[in-house]
Amino acid sequence: MSTSLTTDQSSLAAQLRAQRQTRRRIGTTVIYLVLILLAILFLFPVFWSLITSFKIPSEAAATPASGWPSRFVLDNYVKLNQLGLGVWTYVSNSLIVAIITVIGSITLSTLGGYGFSRFNFRYKNILFVMILMTLMIPFQSILTPLFLILGTLRLQNTLIGLALVYITFQLPFGIFVMRNTFDTVPKELEEAALLDGCNSISMLYRVMLVIVRPGIITVGIYAFINSWNEFLAALIFMNKESMFTFPIMLTSVRTGLYGTVDWGALQSGVVVSILPCVVIFLLLQRYYMQGLTGGAVKG
Repeated sequence: MSTSLTTDQSSLAAQLRAQRQTRRRIGTTVIYLVLILLAILFLFPVFWSLITSFKIPSEAAATPASGWPSRFVLDNYVKLNQLGLGVWTYVSNSLIVAIITVIGSITLSTLGGYGFSRFNFRYKNILFVMILMTLMIPFQSILTPLFLILGTLRLQNTLIGLALVYITFQLPFGIFVMRNTFDTVPKELEEAALLDGCNSISMLYRVMLVIVRPGIITVGIYAFINSWNEFLAALIFMNKESMFTFPIMLTSVRTGLYGTVDWGALQSGVVVSILPCVVIFLLLQRYYMQGLTGGAVKG
């Protein structure tokens, strides 16, 4: 009798395990289907811009929009390069501004974050909160004062002046990320470095920068993407065509009668503007995710 009960209990437990596994598989399948649908939803505009950039001009401008191109051509990219001073002039301007912004943002954010994390000084928390409060100020509201300041310093129509504006916009977020990243580093590492003869500067350079690399890369990615894609400040501070950045150049892709848009050339410009951001993110996404979550949990 007891043997029969044991067999029934084992059979019932096996059935329950099988049901739980089935429900788990169904739940996992549903989650993956939802994620796949969301990925398709977000990637479709990029895919549409890509195939439109290789269409012949008549198909790119067709209404309603045509589907798959009848043949793939590079005419839109050739036309894009013929606009203004050539596409690579504007791309190089954007790259120079983005590189200066990345270097400046990383340097100042690292020093600021290290100071707020490791040093105690009067009104430290109040000053940190005041820096974070600047994130709530719409940058459009300070463009006029910045325009006057750059004019006084004779930095209008210069790539360095535009990069300084972008660095100013990036610093609150960068200092916030770096401060939280430094907070996760045990102070025992600094004490060991000090015992080995390092001073504050050499310890920051030789020890800390290696450990906080994810935070530094996160700040760099944000600085690059925001400065590469920014349009309004560049439009206001730059009025010489030789100093235009790539987003400003894209607004001039109007070659038809009454300012109609050349969709093929415009979509090819969109593809060119997307490529650097995608490549940088894919190469550094591992560090990026670590940098975003680095200050979430301490201890």
